[in-house]
Amino acid sequence: MPSIQLSNDLNMHYEIDNFTDPWKEAQTILMLHGNCESGASWFGWVPHLARDYRIVRPDMRGYGQSTPVARDFPWTIDVVIDDFIKLMDALGIKRFHLVGAKIAGFIARRFAARFPDRVITLTVIGTPPPVYDVAARVESLTAEIERDGIEGWARRSMAGRLGGGFPAVGVEWWIKHMSKTPVSSQICFVRNIPKADITADLPKIMCPTLVITTQGSALGSVEVTRKWQETIPDSRLLVLPGDSYHVAASNSDECAKATREFIRDAAAH
Repeated sequence: MPSIQLSNDLNMHYEIDNFTDPWKEAQTILMLHGNCESGASWFGWVPHLARDYRIVRPDMRGYGQSTPVARDFPWTIDVVIDDFIKLMDALGIKRFHLVGAKIAGFIARRFAARFPDRVITLTVIGTPPPVYDVAARVESLTAEIERDGIEGWARRSMAGRLGGGFPAVGVEWWIKHMSKTPVSSQICFVRNIPKADITADLPKIMCPTLVITTQGSALGSVEVTRKWQETIPDSRLLVLPGDSYHVAASNSDECAKATREFIRDAAAH
């Protein structure tokens, strides 16, 4: 279980999955998990990708086995991105494909715009629109988490994430997975990270980009998603059936296979 001290206040846990031929130089995919999750969230994707690519799955600051975050930590989207850049620098990986789910897809879009020399392709799955300030709900969300804990909040809100067709036993797994998050990390995250407006970043994304959503995503209609997707110069939109917005989990096989083919296609052009 590798971890690395990236700064005085961050010990970052990460996993590397690499089943490529040892005599070949494999490209890397950096996979960024969503809110209240960890790198373990990508279990359904790894079998589809790790035969052809080196996979790096970090736990974001505050989550999983990485250092928790205090409630008053000055957290921003750029702090998150800088953490991941430090990780890739420490691992000696200059260029990589970037994949992000849910709010990590929001972060990944700014990431790709800030570091066009590092990101080869970008895939974002079930991700919010460029303006996603939850300010109106911050106090109620904070109060709910303080009162019911992460598990209570996750249980109440899980149906919208995974959609109506997800098996009950799977829903319970995701609730328990999210419940491992420290309350302080989640409260700090909710108060700070979604405040960013990444609208101006989208036209600056120079790498091929794949956006995946569902027909009934609660994060935005297909029309709303297509509107911001089309502001990314070299991008395409894949719409899957269903009403999940955590489509990276509810449709992991489909999403992983589509991402693999997208990366291969981008390399061929």
